[in-house]
Amino acid sequence: MIASLGAQAPIKSGSCRPPGSTVGVMGSGQLGRMFAIAARRMGYRLHVFSPEKDTPAGQLADLEVAAPYEDQAAVAAFAAGVDVLTFEFENIPVRSIQWAAAHCVVRPAGEILHICQHRLREKQFLASAGIPIAPFAPVANSRELKAALASIGTPAILKTAAFGYDGKGQRKIASLAEADSIDISTPCVIEGFVPFDKEISLLVARGTDGQAATFPVCENIHRNHILDLTIAPARVSAAVEQSAGALACAIAEKLDLVGLLAVEMFLLPDSTLLVNELAPRPHNSGHYSFDACVTSQFEQQLRAICGLPLGSTELLRPAAMANLLGDLWEHGEPDWAAAARFPDVKIHLYGKTGPRPGRKMGHLTALAGDTDAALAMVREARASLTGTEPL
Repeated sequence: MIASLGAQAPIKSGSCRPPGSTVGVMGSGQLGRMFAIAARRMGYRLHVFSPEKDTPAGQLADLEVAAPYEDQAAVAAFAAGVDVLTFEFENIPVRSIQWAAAHCVVRPAGEILHICQHRLREKQFLASAGIPIAPFAPVANSRELKAALASIGTPAILKTAAFGYDGKGQRKIASLAEADSIDISTPCVIEGFVPFDKEISLLVARGTDGQAATFPVCENIHRNHILDLTIAPARVSAAVEQSAGALACAIAEKLDLVGLLAVEMFLLPDSTLLVNELAPRPHNSGHYSFDACVTSQFEQQLRAICGLPLGSTELLRPAAMANLLGDLWEHGEPDWAAAARFPDVKIHLYGKTGPRPGRKMGHLTALAGDTDAALAMVREARASLTGTEPL
């Protein structure tokens, strides 16, 4: 759904980077790979920068630069060779983005990365913007942890302030007594435990003209703190979908976003929504859009950062996505022919070597007449890879 966020400013002269331009990506994982596919299809050239070689995104790029993010000369040279630069994950030093911004346009802005890569800054931003979130408090030592637990109550979730994803750097605290055995060695955030009914997410894109487009609300199912399944559209009411879209658009406007933003939310039993986390980039829960929407999240990111009009986010068919983790390779190569026997299932592999437990190696997307059928199909197709029962 495309909507206006207040008065629309005209696109600034020279802000459009048309097909044929060179787009730079900081980071070179699977999100960058799928972004590269969208960019290639629309006629853009692509350069990627990360510390590794032969990466998922680098395999599809015109130029793959392998250098540390802390190498100012390498970052500056990379940025000077592109027309616009974006990023595919948050754990990039902000100063690297600042170095790049001296040589090219960076979208989303480095200030947004600075907010979203740190849980405390992110929550403080959301609270100051009047966005509903769970109660939280900063924690720097054991004394502050005990004080915060006494105020917020238990159970609660302790999270590292930085470098956390896929459940990393998190632990649940069931009682105040547990605080005595917890050593705080890095800045953390304590959050009140939310007794949610569902975890949902929504992607919003915002262009250089202030126009925004939201994708359908997704329902997410996690296993071992890692996203396992995504259902689109989410099995929620129209009122919840409207509220989620309004929250995402409000956040995008407050950030002055140009690009793509994923907003993760908790849906409470009374239909109240609380925002959990933000990601200013494509998101695992939006992978279904590659096959099921008129415009994928990756093409939409490209359109937004290049100053092009946003595309339709219409869902063509209900879909379900299942992540493929390295665990599937435990007893050898999965049976890809078995999954390919499902004519309405799409196989996406990320070109990674060395599968290991918990590592995202690919995903399957199933398309069907309704969400329940799509969910059952993608589970069955994934199980067929190893000849086991569906999870």
